[in-house]
Amino acid sequence: MEDFLERLGKKLGDTMEDLGRKAEDLGKKAEDTLDIQKIKGQINTMKRANERDFTDMGKIIYERFEKGEEVDADFLAFCEEIEKREDEIMECEHEISRIKGE
Repeated sequence: MEDFLERLGKKLGDTMEDLGRKAEDLGKKAEDTLDIQKIKGQINTMKRANERDFTDMGKIIYERFEKGEEVDADFLAFCEEIEKREDEIMECEHEISRIKGE
């Protein structure tokens, strides 16, 4: 009986050690997951800031185009397409007003 209790005690001790290691591993994985999410959040914030800056740069270039200022040839096609769409938008808005009877 004493041998059985010793083996049972050892088995319980081993099981507790295994549980402790697994709990540590789980804690580490949870911490890693949180760290990864935090870093991904930082990346997304920086990407959104870049997109705002790209948009602002484009607006500056288009405003120069509208004023008749020189625009780099690389941007000229973009500006012309934007101008074309702006005209089409204005036509669509007039059509909406016409339909509404305004």
